Amino acid sequence: MKKRWLAFFIFVFVFSILPFSSIGNITVKNVYVIPIRGEIGPAVYEYVRDNINIVKGDPDVAAIIFEIDTYGGRIDSAEKISKAIMTAGLPTISFVNTKAESAGVLLTISADTIIMAPGSTIGSAEPVPNTEKSLSFWTSLLRTVAEEKGRDPELVASMADSSIEIPDIVEKNRLLNLTTQQAKQIGFADHVRESYNDILAAVEIHDGNVIEMPVPSRVRLAQTITSAYVAPVLLTVGFIGLLLEVFTAGFGVGGTVSFLSFALYFGGAILAGNAGWAVLMVFLVGILLLLIEAFAPGFGIPGIGGIICIIISIVMASATPFSAVVSLLISFILTIIAFILMLKYAPRSKHFDRIILGTQMKKEEGYSATNRYSQYEGMEGTVVTLLRPAGTIDIQGELLDVVSEGAFIEAGSKVKVVKVEGRRIIVKKIN
Repeated sequence: MKKRWLAFFIFVFVFSILPFSSIGNITVKNVYVIPIRGEIGPAVYEYVRDNINIVKGDPDVAAIIFEIDTYGGRIDSAEKISKAIMTAGLPTISFVNTKAESAGVLLTISADTIIMAPGSTIGSAEPVPNTEKSLSFWTSLLRTVAEEKGRDPELVASMADSSIEIPDIVEKNRLLNLTTQQAKQIGFADHVRESYNDILAAVEIHDGNVIEMPVPSRVRLAQTITSAYVAPVLLTVGFIGLLLEVFTAGFGVGGTVSFLSFALYFGGAILAGNAGWAVLMVFLVGILLLLIEAFAPGFGIPGIGGIICIIISIVMASATPFSAVVSLLISFILTIIAFILMLKYAPRSKHFDRIILGTQMKKEEGYSATNRYSQYEGMEGTVVTLLRPAGTIDIQGELLDVVSEGAFIEAGSKVKVVKVEGRRIIVKKIN
Protein backbone atom coordinates (compact mmCIF):
# COMPACT_ATOMS: atom_id res chain seq x y z
CA MET A 1 0.00 0.00 0.00
CA LYS A 2 2.83 2.38 0.88
CA LYS A 3 4.48 1.77 -2.52
CA ARG A 4 1.17 2.49 -4.28
CA TRP A 5 0.67 5.73 -2.38
CA LEU A 6 4.28 6.75 -3.05
CA ALA A 7 3.85 6.10 -6.79
CA PHE A 8 0.59 8.08 -6.76
CA PHE A 9 2.23 11.12 -5.12
CA ILE A 10 5.16 11.01 -7.56
CA PHE A 11 2.73 10.85 -10.49
CA VAL A 12 0.74 13.84 -9.20
CA PHE A 13 3.91 15.85 -8.49
CA VAL A 14 5.41 15.28 -11.93
CA PHE A 15 2.27 16.23 -13.82
CA SER A 16 1.68 19.25 -11.62
CA ILE A 17 5.09 20.82 -12.51
CA LEU A 18 5.07 19.93 -16.20
CA PRO A 19 2.98 23.00 -17.25
CA PHE A 20 5.36 25.33 -15.40
CA SER A 21 8.34 23.56 -16.95
CA SER A 22 6.84 24.02 -20.41
CA ILE A 23 6.26 27.74 -19.82
CA GLY A 24 9.89 28.15 -18.79
CA ASN A 25 11.10 26.48 -22.02
CA ILE A 26 9.03 28.65 -24.39
CA THR A 27 11.44 30.20 -26.90
CA VAL A 28 10.71 33.29 -28.95
CA LYS A 29 11.58 32.86 -32.62
CA ASN A 30 13.77 35.60 -34.11
CA VAL A 31 12.99 37.07 -37.50
CA TYR A 32 15.84 39.11 -38.98
CA VAL A 33 15.38 42.02 -41.39
CA ILE A 34 18.25 42.66 -43.81
CA PRO A 35 17.64 45.93 -45.74
CA ILE A 36 18.82 46.06 -49.36
CA ARG A 37 18.56 49.70 -50.38
CA GLY A 38 20.24 51.90 -52.96
CA GLU A 39 22.58 50.81 -55.74
CA ILE A 40 23.53 47.15 -55.84
CA GLY A 41 27.29 46.62 -55.80
CA PRO A 42 30.10 44.58 -54.21
CA ALA A 43 29.76 46.40 -50.87
CA VAL A 44 26.05 45.53 -50.66
CA TYR A 45 26.81 41.91 -51.52
CA GLU A 46 29.40 41.67 -48.74
CA TYR A 47 26.95 43.25 -46.30
CA VAL A 48 24.16 40.78 -47.22
CA ARG A 49 26.50 37.77 -47.21
CA ASP A 50 28.02 38.62 -43.82
CA ASN A 51 24.63 39.21 -42.23
CA ILE A 52 23.21 35.94 -43.57
CA ASN A 53 26.15 34.13 -41.95
CA ILE A 54 25.46 35.93 -38.66
CA VAL A 55 21.77 35.03 -38.77
CA LYS A 56 22.50 31.36 -39.52
CA GLY A 57 24.43 31.20 -36.25
CA ASP A 58 21.27 31.94 -34.24
CA PRO A 59 19.57 28.67 -33.15
CA ASP A 60 16.27 30.51 -32.62
CA VAL A 61 16.01 32.07 -36.07
CA ALA A 62 12.66 31.54 -37.81
CA ALA A 63 13.09 33.48 -41.07
CA ILE A 64 14.93 36.30 -42.87
CA ILE A 65 13.13 39.29 -44.38
CA PHE A 66 15.03 41.05 -47.19
CA GLU A 67 13.56 44.54 -47.38
CA ILE A 68 14.19 45.70 -50.94
CA ASP A 69 14.16 49.30 -52.18
CA THR A 70 16.48 49.71 -55.17
CA TYR A 71 16.72 50.93 -58.73
CA GLY A 72 19.23 48.14 -59.43
CA GLY A 73 22.98 48.10 -59.98
CA ARG A 74 25.66 45.65 -61.03
CA ILE A 75 24.47 42.34 -62.46
CA ASP A 76 27.43 40.37 -61.09
CA SER A 77 26.75 41.61 -57.54
CA ALA A 78 23.02 40.92 -57.89
CA GLU A 79 23.80 37.36 -59.02
CA LYS A 80 25.99 36.78 -55.95
CA ILE A 81 23.33 38.17 -53.60
CA SER A 82 20.71 35.98 -55.28
CA LYS A 83 22.82 32.86 -54.66
CA ALA A 84 23.41 33.89 -51.04
CA ILE A 85 19.66 34.24 -50.48
CA MET A 86 18.83 30.94 -52.19
CA THR A 87 21.47 28.99 -50.26
CA ALA A 88 20.71 30.56 -46.87
CA GLY A 89 19.07 27.33 -45.67
CA LEU A 90 16.31 29.30 -43.90
CA PRO A 91 12.82 30.51 -44.82
CA THR A 92 13.35 33.74 -46.79
CA ILE A 93 10.95 36.59 -47.52
CA SER A 94 11.37 39.40 -50.05
CA PHE A 95 9.59 42.54 -48.86
CA VAL A 96 9.43 45.07 -51.71
CA ASN A 97 9.03 48.35 -49.91
CA THR A 98 8.74 51.10 -52.57
CA LYS A 99 10.61 49.66 -55.59
CA ALA A 100 12.50 46.67 -56.95
CA GLU A 101 13.73 47.73 -60.38
CA SER A 102 16.34 46.18 -62.67
CA ALA A 103 18.67 43.96 -60.56
CA GLY A 104 16.16 44.26 -57.70
CA VAL A 105 13.87 41.89 -59.63
CA LEU A 106 16.42 39.07 -59.35
CA LEU A 107 16.81 39.63 -55.61
CA THR A 108 13.05 39.64 -55.11
CA ILE A 109 12.36 36.36 -56.89
CA SER A 110 15.27 34.64 -55.06
CA ALA A 111 13.31 34.40 -51.80
CA ASP A 112 10.69 31.79 -50.90
CA THR A 113 7.92 34.35 -50.38
CA ILE A 114 7.29 37.69 -52.11
CA ILE A 115 5.46 40.39 -50.17
CA MET A 116 4.92 43.91 -51.48
CA ALA A 117 4.03 47.06 -49.59
CA PRO A 118 1.10 49.16 -50.90
CA GLY A 119 2.20 51.64 -53.56
CA SER A 120 5.33 49.71 -54.57
CA THR A 121 6.53 48.68 -58.03
CA ILE A 122 8.66 45.93 -59.51
CA GLY A 123 10.06 45.38 -63.02
CA SER A 124 11.91 47.34 -65.74
CA ALA A 125 14.90 45.02 -65.55
CA GLU A 126 16.44 45.69 -68.97
CA PRO A 127 20.26 45.41 -68.82
CA VAL A 128 22.43 48.43 -69.61
CA PRO A 129 23.96 48.39 -72.15
CA ASN A 130 21.31 46.24 -73.78
CA THR A 131 23.41 44.10 -76.11
CA GLU A 132 22.25 40.74 -77.42
CA LYS A 133 24.83 38.94 -75.29
CA SER A 134 24.03 40.74 -72.04
CA LEU A 135 20.26 40.45 -72.58
CA SER A 136 20.52 36.70 -73.29
CA PHE A 137 22.58 36.09 -70.14
CA TRP A 138 20.36 38.25 -67.93
CA THR A 139 17.03 36.78 -69.08
CA SER A 140 18.43 33.24 -68.75
CA LEU A 141 19.46 34.02 -65.17
CA LEU A 142 16.03 35.44 -64.35
CA ARG A 143 14.28 32.41 -65.87
CA THR A 144 16.49 29.95 -63.99
CA VAL A 145 15.84 31.55 -60.60
CA ALA A 146 12.12 31.90 -61.34
CA GLU A 147 11.81 28.23 -62.25
CA GLU A 148 13.71 27.14 -59.15
CA LYS A 149 11.35 29.19 -56.97
CA GLY A 150 8.23 27.98 -58.76
CA ARG A 151 7.39 31.25 -60.48
CA ASP A 152 6.41 32.00 -64.08
CA PRO A 153 9.73 32.35 -65.97
CA GLU A 154 8.18 34.16 -68.95
CA LEU A 155 6.53 36.70 -66.66
CA VAL A 156 9.86 37.47 -65.03
CA ALA A 157 11.75 37.51 -68.33
CA SER A 158 9.27 40.01 -69.79
CA MET A 159 10.52 42.51 -67.19
CA ALA A 160 13.90 42.49 -68.98
CA ASP A 161 13.07 41.60 -72.59
CA SER A 162 10.65 43.92 -74.39
CA SER A 163 10.22 41.43 -77.25
CA ILE A 164 8.21 39.10 -74.98
CA GLU A 165 4.46 39.54 -75.24
CA ILE A 166 2.05 38.10 -72.66
CA PRO A 167 -1.66 38.58 -73.49
CA ASP A 168 -3.55 40.83 -71.05
CA ILE A 169 -0.34 41.47 -69.09
CA VAL A 170 2.32 43.13 -71.27
CA GLU A 171 2.41 44.25 -74.90
CA LYS A 172 5.30 43.65 -77.27
CA ASN A 173 8.08 46.26 -77.25
CA ARG A 174 7.24 47.22 -73.66
CA LEU A 175 8.94 46.14 -70.45
CA LEU A 176 6.73 44.70 -67.73
CA ASN A 177 6.48 46.84 -64.62
CA LEU A 178 3.96 45.85 -61.98
CA THR A 179 2.31 47.82 -59.22
CA THR A 180 1.54 46.10 -55.93
CA GLN A 181 -2.08 45.41 -56.87
CA GLN A 182 -1.19 44.16 -60.35
CA ALA A 183 1.47 41.84 -58.91
CA LYS A 184 -1.08 40.42 -56.43
CA GLN A 185 -3.79 39.99 -59.07
CA ILE A 186 -1.63 37.91 -61.43
CA GLY A 187 -0.13 35.89 -58.56
CA PHE A 188 3.38 37.30 -58.75
CA ALA A 189 3.24 38.69 -55.20
CA ASP A 190 2.11 36.27 -52.50
CA HIS A 191 0.88 38.91 -50.07
CA VAL A 192 0.36 42.64 -49.69
CA ARG A 193 1.46 43.85 -46.28
CA GLU A 194 2.66 47.12 -44.77
CA SER A 195 4.45 46.27 -41.51
CA TYR A 196 6.74 43.59 -40.15
CA ASN A 197 4.03 42.29 -37.80
CA ASP A 198 1.63 41.93 -40.74
CA ILE A 199 4.32 40.04 -42.64
CA LEU A 200 4.82 37.61 -39.73
CA ALA A 201 1.08 37.01 -39.56
CA ALA A 202 0.95 36.36 -43.31
CA VAL A 203 3.65 33.66 -43.11
CA GLU A 204 2.17 32.27 -39.86
CA ILE A 205 5.05 33.13 -37.53
CA HIS A 206 3.46 33.87 -34.18
CA ASP A 207 5.15 35.85 -31.40
CA GLY A 208 8.18 36.49 -33.59
CA ASN A 209 10.89 38.86 -32.42
CA VAL A 210 11.85 41.21 -35.29
CA ILE A 211 15.54 42.19 -35.39
CA GLU A 212 16.64 44.72 -38.03
CA MET A 213 20.28 44.42 -39.07
CA PRO A 214 22.00 47.83 -39.35
CA VAL A 215 23.51 49.00 -42.63
CA PRO A 216 27.18 49.97 -42.07
CA SER A 217 28.11 53.62 -42.62
CA ARG A 218 30.74 52.64 -45.17
CA VAL A 219 28.07 50.99 -47.36
CA ARG A 220 25.82 54.07 -47.21
CA LEU A 221 28.78 56.36 -47.91
CA ALA A 222 29.92 54.23 -50.83
CA GLN A 223 26.43 54.19 -52.34
CA THR A 224 26.14 57.97 -52.00
CA ILE A 225 29.52 58.82 -53.53
CA THR A 226 29.21 56.35 -56.41
CA SER A 227 25.60 57.29 -57.23
CA ALA A 228 24.77 58.61 -60.70
CA TYR A 229 24.14 62.06 -59.21
CA VAL A 230 27.15 62.59 -56.93
CA ALA A 231 29.93 60.93 -58.96
CA PRO A 232 29.70 63.33 -61.98
CA VAL A 233 29.71 66.32 -59.61
CA LEU A 234 32.89 65.11 -57.91
CA LEU A 235 34.52 64.52 -61.28
CA THR A 236 33.46 67.98 -62.49
CA VAL A 237 34.94 69.71 -59.45
CA GLY A 238 38.08 67.61 -59.86
CA PHE A 239 38.51 68.55 -63.52
CA ILE A 240 37.87 72.26 -62.88
CA GLY A 241 40.49 72.26 -60.14
CA LEU A 242 42.82 70.41 -62.50
CA LEU A 243 42.42 73.05 -65.21
CA LEU A 244 43.07 75.84 -62.73
CA GLU A 245 46.22 74.09 -61.58
CA VAL A 246 47.50 73.46 -65.10
CA PHE A 247 47.14 77.12 -66.10
CA THR A 248 48.71 78.55 -62.95
CA ALA A 249 52.23 78.37 -61.64
CA GLY A 250 53.11 76.14 -58.71
CA PHE A 251 50.64 74.11 -56.66
CA GLY A 252 47.68 75.96 -55.16
CA VAL A 253 43.95 75.94 -54.48
CA GLY A 254 43.05 74.33 -57.82
CA GLY A 255 45.33 71.37 -57.20
CA THR A 256 44.09 70.93 -53.64
CA VAL A 257 40.41 70.99 -54.63
CA SER A 258 41.09 68.63 -57.53
CA PHE A 259 42.97 66.17 -55.33
CA LEU A 260 40.23 66.15 -52.66
CA SER A 261 37.44 65.64 -55.21
CA PHE A 262 39.23 62.77 -56.93
CA ALA A 263 40.15 61.29 -53.54
CA LEU A 264 36.46 61.24 -52.56
CA TYR A 265 35.51 59.68 -55.89
CA PHE A 266 38.08 56.89 -55.71
CA GLY A 267 37.60 56.42 -51.97
CA GLY A 268 33.90 55.79 -52.58
CA ALA A 269 34.74 53.38 -55.40
CA ILE A 270 37.08 51.44 -53.11
CA LEU A 271 34.45 51.31 -50.33
CA ALA A 272 31.86 50.13 -52.85
CA GLY A 273 34.20 47.39 -54.03
CA ASN A 274 34.49 48.78 -57.57
CA ALA A 275 38.18 49.63 -57.29
CA GLY A 276 41.30 48.16 -55.74
CA TRP A 277 45.00 48.86 -55.44
CA ALA A 278 45.60 48.69 -59.20
CA VAL A 279 43.10 51.48 -59.88
CA LEU A 280 44.51 53.55 -57.04
CA MET A 281 48.03 53.15 -58.40
CA VAL A 282 46.99 54.33 -61.87
CA PHE A 283 45.28 57.34 -60.30
CA LEU A 284 48.32 58.20 -58.15
CA VAL A 285 50.59 57.96 -61.21
CA GLY A 286 48.29 60.44 -62.95
CA ILE A 287 48.43 62.81 -59.95
CA LEU A 288 52.24 62.50 -59.84
CA LEU A 289 52.54 63.39 -63.52
CA LEU A 290 50.29 66.41 -63.02
CA LEU A 291 52.37 67.55 -60.05
CA ILE A 292 55.44 67.37 -62.26
CA GLU A 293 53.57 69.42 -64.87
CA ALA A 294 52.51 71.98 -62.27
CA PHE A 295 56.14 72.79 -61.45
CA ALA A 296 57.36 72.74 -65.04
CA PRO A 297 56.95 75.42 -67.72
CA GLY A 298 54.26 75.09 -70.37
CA PHE A 299 52.09 72.04 -70.82
CA GLY A 300 53.67 68.89 -72.18
CA ILE A 301 53.97 65.13 -71.96
CA PRO A 302 53.64 64.84 -68.12
CA GLY A 303 50.37 66.79 -68.18
CA ILE A 304 48.89 64.80 -71.06
CA GLY A 305 50.02 61.51 -69.49
CA GLY A 306 48.54 62.52 -66.14
CA ILE A 307 45.14 63.31 -67.65
CA ILE A 308 45.13 60.00 -69.58
CA CYS A 309 45.99 58.04 -66.41
CA ILE A 310 43.21 59.76 -64.45
CA ILE A 311 40.63 59.04 -67.17
CA ILE A 312 41.70 55.37 -67.32
CA SER A 313 41.46 55.07 -63.54
CA ILE A 314 37.96 56.62 -63.59
CA VAL A 315 36.81 54.00 -66.11
CA MET A 316 38.38 51.22 -64.02
CA ALA A 317 36.74 52.52 -60.82
CA SER A 318 33.21 52.69 -62.25
CA ALA A 319 30.60 49.99 -61.77
CA THR A 320 30.36 49.49 -65.57
CA PRO A 321 32.11 50.99 -68.61
CA PHE A 322 28.77 52.51 -69.62
CA SER A 323 28.36 54.35 -66.31
CA ALA A 324 31.99 55.53 -66.62
CA VAL A 325 31.35 56.99 -70.08
CA VAL A 326 28.16 58.70 -68.89
CA SER A 327 29.88 60.17 -65.83
CA LEU A 328 32.84 61.39 -67.90
CA LEU A 329 30.62 62.97 -70.57
CA ILE A 330 28.52 64.77 -67.97
CA SER A 331 31.58 65.95 -66.07
CA PHE A 332 33.35 67.14 -69.25
CA ILE A 333 30.32 69.13 -70.37
CA LEU A 334 29.84 70.68 -66.92
CA THR A 335 33.57 71.43 -66.69
CA ILE A 336 33.61 73.25 -70.04
CA ILE A 337 30.52 75.29 -69.11
CA ALA A 338 31.89 76.15 -65.68
CA PHE A 339 35.29 77.15 -67.06
CA ILE A 340 33.73 79.41 -69.73
CA LEU A 341 31.54 81.10 -67.12
CA MET A 342 34.52 81.49 -64.81
CA LEU A 343 36.60 83.16 -67.51
CA LYS A 344 33.73 85.47 -68.37
CA TYR A 345 32.43 86.47 -64.97
CA ALA A 346 35.24 85.84 -62.48
CA PRO A 347 36.50 89.05 -60.86
CA ARG A 348 39.85 90.29 -62.12
CA SER A 349 41.48 89.97 -58.75
CA LYS A 350 45.06 88.99 -58.06
CA HIS A 351 43.92 85.39 -57.61
CA PHE A 352 42.76 85.25 -61.24
CA ASP A 353 45.56 87.28 -62.82
CA ARG A 354 47.52 84.09 -63.42
CA ILE A 355 44.81 82.62 -65.64
CA ILE A 356 43.07 85.76 -66.94
CA LEU A 357 45.26 88.39 -68.55
CA GLY A 358 44.14 91.68 -67.05
CA THR A 359 47.29 93.70 -67.74
CA GLN A 360 47.15 96.53 -70.30
CA MET A 361 50.45 97.19 -72.12
CA LYS A 362 50.46 100.95 -72.59
CA LYS A 363 53.06 102.92 -74.55
CA GLU A 364 53.58 105.42 -71.73
CA GLU A 365 54.57 102.53 -69.46
CA GLY A 366 57.43 101.59 -71.77
CA TYR A 367 55.80 98.96 -74.03
CA SER A 368 56.65 99.13 -77.74
CA ALA A 369 54.40 98.11 -80.63
CA THR A 370 57.14 98.22 -83.26
CA ASN A 371 57.47 95.31 -85.66
CA ARG A 372 61.25 95.72 -86.01
CA TYR A 373 62.87 93.54 -83.34
CA SER A 374 66.05 92.44 -85.14
CA GLN A 375 67.92 95.25 -83.42
CA TYR A 376 67.58 93.41 -80.09
CA GLU A 377 69.34 90.25 -81.28
CA GLY A 378 72.42 89.62 -79.11
CA MET A 379 71.35 92.19 -76.49
CA GLU A 380 70.92 91.37 -72.80
CA GLY A 381 68.05 92.24 -70.51
CA THR A 382 66.30 91.50 -67.21
CA VAL A 383 63.24 89.26 -66.77
CA VAL A 384 60.28 91.31 -65.50
CA THR A 385 57.62 88.60 -65.37
CA LEU A 386 57.95 84.86 -65.05
CA LEU A 387 58.93 83.12 -68.31
CA ARG A 388 57.07 79.79 -68.52
CA PRO A 389 58.08 80.02 -71.35
CA ALA A 390 56.40 83.34 -72.37
CA GLY A 391 56.75 86.55 -70.41
CA THR A 392 58.19 90.05 -70.37
CA ILE A 393 61.79 91.33 -70.20
CA ASP A 394 63.35 94.79 -69.91
CA ILE A 395 66.09 95.82 -72.36
CA GLN A 396 67.37 99.35 -71.81
CA GLY A 397 63.98 100.57 -70.58
CA GLU A 398 62.00 98.78 -73.33
CA LEU A 399 59.48 96.13 -72.17
CA LEU A 400 59.33 93.28 -74.66
CA ASP A 401 57.22 90.14 -74.91
CA VAL A 402 59.55 87.18 -75.31
CA VAL A 403 59.71 83.38 -75.04
CA SER A 404 62.49 81.33 -73.54
CA GLU A 405 64.17 78.41 -75.28
CA GLY A 406 62.02 76.09 -73.18
CA ALA A 407 63.54 76.62 -69.76
CA PHE A 408 61.65 78.08 -66.84
CA ILE A 409 63.20 81.49 -66.02
CA GLU A 410 62.42 83.38 -62.82
CA ALA A 411 61.77 87.12 -62.59
CA GLY A 412 64.98 89.13 -62.04
CA SER A 413 67.17 86.75 -64.02
CA LYS A 414 69.53 88.00 -66.73
CA VAL A 415 68.76 86.82 -70.26
CA LYS A 416 70.16 87.27 -73.77
CA VAL A 417 68.25 87.53 -77.03
CA VAL A 418 69.51 84.60 -79.12
CA LYS A 419 67.12 84.77 -82.07
CA VAL A 420 64.43 87.02 -83.59
CA GLU A 421 61.82 85.44 -85.87
CA GLY A 422 59.56 88.21 -87.11
CA ARG A 423 57.77 89.45 -84.01
CA ARG A 424 58.94 86.48 -81.95
CA ILE A 425 61.88 87.16 -79.64
CA ILE A 426 63.67 84.13 -78.22
CA VAL A 427 65.89 84.44 -75.15
CA LYS A 428 68.02 82.24 -72.96
CA LYS A 429 69.24 82.62 -69.40
CA ILE A 430 72.74 83.94 -68.81
CA ASN A 431 74.59 81.89 -66.22
